[in-house]
Amino acid sequence: MTHRPTEEPLRLVRPHPVGQTAAWRRPPEPGEVDPGVLGALLRRHGWQRRGGAAGRYGRWTPPGPGAGGTSLLVPESRAFPDSEDLLAEALLALSRSGTPSAREVLVSLAVPSDEIRWRRDVPTGPAGTVPWTVEEQLRSAARQTLLAGALATRARAGYYGARYRRSAAAVLENVLVGSAAGGRRLTAFVPVGTGRPLAVRLHQALYAAREAIDYQRATGGMDAFDGAVAAGVSRELTEALIALVRGTEGARIGVEWAPAAGVPEGCAAPAEAVEFSPGDLPVLREAGARYLREEPSMPVRITGAVVRMRRSGPRGEGSVRLRVIAGADIPHIRLTLDEESYRIAGHAHLVGLPVRVHGRLESRGGFRRLTDASGVEPVQVDEAERDRLMKSLQETAEITAFFEEACGGD
Repeated sequence: MTHRPTEEPLRLVRPHPVGQTAAWRRPPEPGEVDPGVLGALLRRHGWQRRGGAAGRYGRWTPPGPGAGGTSLLVPESRAFPDSEDLLAEALLALSRSGTPSAREVLVSLAVPSDEIRWRRDVPTGPAGTVPWTVEEQLRSAARQTLLAGALATRARAGYYGARYRRSAAAVLENVLVGSAAGGRRLTAFVPVGTGRPLAVRLHQALYAAREAIDYQRATGGMDAFDGAVAAGVSRELTEALIALVRGTEGARIGVEWAPAAGVPEGCAAPAEAVEFSPGDLPVLREAGARYLREEPSMPVRITGAVVRMRRSGPRGEGSVRLRVIAGADIPHIRLTLDEESYRIAGHAHLVGLPVRVHGRLESRGGFRRLTDASGVEPVQVDEAERDRLMKSLQETAEITAFFEEACGGD
């Protein structure tokens, strides 16, 4: 494998930036709403058009039993004279509606979003009940799926480990998730402006994973999983799919493109949900093990600040932990240094300087360890950066032990 660099309110995956939070929470204004987009969203979320004046407006009723006399009058275009008033009344009715679909329509109107939907066929108990842990399992599997898609937008790899986690998590900051209805259904809203690459990559990766599974089950060969890496399939995605399907009778993941933004190039419209079954689990486990086993180590030159040093005696080699500043997209790394390199790292830390080191980022252990470390040298930084580094390191609980050890031996 090669490297190529119920009805509860919607809740956030992570805190939003102020601007994005305001956009999610602000109800859309009638003047900002395209009647065609509103109609498409209502249809997507199960609302039924039941009459209306052809070519002028339609009457829409919510999905499911108990809709009663609730209905919306939605103009077909702004050419209709009373379109502004009808849109204002429709938006007000949606905001007052208790149906989950009404809230989801408002979310997609407030910020044009691609919708990623998970559905699980979960065995039920009396009166359709399920254990409360089922909902948590769905949320966890959904987050793993999104993270796998976000990782695939950073680089292509069969196994990421600790790499790219920070930048991938940042992609998820603007994703909004709805309630997990009975642990069976969950929807994530991915803003087109910031998250469409995530939705597109996940869409492609799911189809590639499905094709690779079908190929293996038909021929017994795993070769299709090698090519699927280019589409975004990875060990992280196979683990997410295992978590999603385990304990169910089957699961589906589908992507619905934002009507306001249209269908991205190279993607199907409409995009059918991709189905996975318990029979796919052995193949997914084998593929994940294959990705873990075959992802190679890679040569790197890392710059980092020493945050921990340890060795068994006053002399000889020792282990060092670095907070990575540049050279690899991981937060920390461990390495073993010979006596001279260990001394250089200790002196650099004492004067507030980071060090630069060459080595191989080892895939075993999640790319958290550097092997064959050599060429350790301090890196000059300006006074402001040195003060910032010293302050950061002094705030850790490990600083006292470090000074005692670093100063005691040499």
